[in-house]
Amino acid sequence: MNRFITLEGMDGSGKSTQAKLLADYLREKGEKVLLTREPGWGELGKAIKQQVLDRRDIDIEPYAELCLFCADRVQHVKDLILPKIKEGHTIVCDRYHDSTVVYQGYGREIDIALVKLMAETSTLGVEPDITFFLSVPVGQALSRLKNRRESTKMDEESLLFHRRIDRGYREIEKGLSRMKKIDASRTPEEVHAEIVSHIV
Repeated sequence: MNRFITLEGMDGSGKSTQAKLLADYLREKGEKVLLTREPGWGELGKAIKQQVLDRRDIDIEPYAELCLFCADRVQHVKDLILPKIKEGHTIVCDRYHDSTVVYQGYGREIDIALVKLMAETSTLGVEPDITFFLSVPVGQALSRLKNRRESTKMDEESLLFHRRIDRGYREIEKGLSRMKKIDASRTPEEVHAEIVSHIV
């Protein structure tokens, strides 16, 4: 049974850890699994990630940032996700179009309707079957970020920005039946156990 699973949440919520744990769990169950992420897959994705998240000498206008993340997604879906779905793989993706709605819509305060339209169009019609929203208090997430060896420009945004991200996820979660809210303030093992309890 192949499916498309995405993990969402603010930086410091533990998404990448949980995405890997979930992919490993599904492989052990005998599924063909592709673990991927946004941004950063493929040559275009790597270039976009470097320009938008890693370079401190470029001040990218918010709308340009939105366009770049959507460009990354279109190529990601076309070149990797769609072919792997057709081959029968289960896809586990660390961030997808919900991140664009939250980070560029709520975080950068670009018109929400425009961001939603661009984000949804960039999926080429490929919607997740289930999305796990890893919810964690803002203070705890920022504390975790301080312990990372490397940080991105998003990690270094203001407290107000991170609070807008938290609010954005909580608002969109209410209207999405595919989105399952997970308390990510607990240990990785406890979070993983709850995630797999939703996997049929």
